[in-house]
Amino acid sequence: MAHLVDENGFFGIYGGSYVPEMLRPNIEELQHAFKECISDHLFIQEFKQLLADYVGRPTPLYYAQRLSQEVGANIYLKREDLNHTGAHKINNAVGQILVAKKLGKKRIIAETGAGQHGVATATVCALMGIDCTVYMGEIDMARQRPNVERMKMLGAKVYPVVSGSKVLKDATNEALRDWIANPSDTYYLIGSVVGPHPFPSMVAYFQSVISEEIKQQIDHIDYVIACVGGGSNAMGAFYHFLENKNVNLIGVEAAGAGLTSGKTAATIALGSIGILHGCKSLLLQNEDGQILEAHSISAGLDYPGIGPQHAHLHHQKRVTFASVTDKEAIAAGKLLTRIEGILPALETSHAIAYLQKLDISSEKNIVLCLSGRGDKDLHTYLQGE
Repeated sequence: MAHLVDENGFFGIYGGSYVPEMLRPNIEELQHAFKECISDHLFIQEFKQLLADYVGRPTPLYYAQRLSQEVGANIYLKREDLNHTGAHKINNAVGQILVAKKLGKKRIIAETGAGQHGVATATVCALMGIDCTVYMGEIDMARQRPNVERMKMLGAKVYPVVSGSKVLKDATNEALRDWIANPSDTYYLIGSVVGPHPFPSMVAYFQSVISEEIKQQIDHIDYVIACVGGGSNAMGAFYHFLENKNVNLIGVEAAGAGLTSGKTAATIALGSIGILHGCKSLLLQNEDGQILEAHSISAGLDYPGIGPQHAHLHHQKRVTFASVTDKEAIAAGKLLTRIEGILPALETSHAIAYLQKLDISSEKNIVLCLSGRGDKDLHTYLQGE
């Protein structure tokens, strides 16, 4: 299919595998192992059984009646917040830990921003009895303290990253350095649809259970909307609708303090082509190719790039990308909490805020991927920044 990865790891002009020579054997080993795994019915059976019995899938597709009245359309929330660990990240963590086991790896490393991927990784490592190390920016550790403590309780070693802007980009840098230093026994469990091939397509595959379930839960859909940082929950929600042009797909980025403020994470809106963390995509960078510091009130969207498949879908005009500010996201999260009794993650609040910007009629059916719980963001909500 035109929207999926080719045999060389590219989505059109985006993607690829730009890694140091020391990691080339790991990448080639992983490419081969992933192909084998998804062709193995026993692997797929174990993956699906863990999703059902451990993660708690399928997640409900909830008709949000009061939110629908507020927006003026039929709004359905795909409740990824009801997964074990409280977000969509566990889908991918379960899949990748099974790949790591197949490869015989004894140690798992991961990066995390909002902490949900770190928690999911620590969770599956505890389940499988594998050593776990998580890198997290010092700023993110401060604003996501409950998730830091959860990771530690699960037995993970959490390392604060004090270089750069001390957020997700820098945590990813440190995880890659670790992998280069420990290539033989270590598996890097990436949390989003970024990084060198096969990570973007692998994460998308494991997250595609979201759209697979949506198709079974509702007959007619006009829009699917999801927030986008690196883009894993969005890719999972879009995956099985990519070839159906009757379904409008919308990704919502973090505008931060505004697109012209210099404090933003809206990569599609402002980015240019470059290479970061092993793949070619759209990045926030200056004229010299230096990566700019991204900003979002949401730690999970605070990333200066985007998954290469999303860049390709934007290039093809298959997905529409929009952006929402910090203030709009805070207000939307508080609104959903008051009128539906659901406290959403700040990441998801960006997608919720965009609902009120859509020019839609009352008969339209909109599915919004509610990617995670907002417990981790309670302090930020209360501050009302």
